[in-house]
Amino acid sequence: MSAIFSKLLLLMLFPLIFLPKRDEKKHPFHVSTTEISYNAKGKTLEITCRIFTDDFENALSQRFKSKIDLYAKNREKEMSGFIKNYIETNLKIVVNGKMVKPNFLGFENDHEATNVYLEVEKLSSFKTLAANNGILYDLFDDQMNILHVDKNGERKSTKASFPERKMMVAF
Repeated sequence: MSAIFSKLLLLMLFPLIFLPKRDEKKHPFHVSTTEISYNAKGKTLEITCRIFTDDFENALSQRFKSKIDLYAKNREKEMSGFIKNYIETNLKIVVNGKMVKPNFLGFENDHEATNVYLEVEKLSSFKTLAANNGILYDLFDDQMNILHVDKNGERKSTKASFPERKMMVAF
């Protein structure tokens, strides 16, 4: 290894020594999943976005310049407003070539993840479903978003990695 390269590497790694140590464990990858199930009887799309809570809180805090605590029961209404706005901005659903607007139903914490629940009502059967998903792209350049779609017992999956946002499945 050349002397210049060694010095450059040492210079780059030196600041890491002084970073504060955190007790909490960080997960080694950045991924979210969006699960969409078609309910033929109710003619609805039932949508669940599963996002690591610590990352989601950081993204919301950065976007809304506010202290975010998704576990605080006394701030649930306020947190719901932030989440609804963030999801509406970062997740677009297109069915048979037409954009649909999901209704925000709420959220809940499940261990290390936050589940966000959405629903699209009055939807006839469909042949294609596309998602433009930029969840957590404002935070990580290694973010991957996975899409699972269930329709009449058939499951299709796809993914997009930063910076790609578009995903599509066809039945």
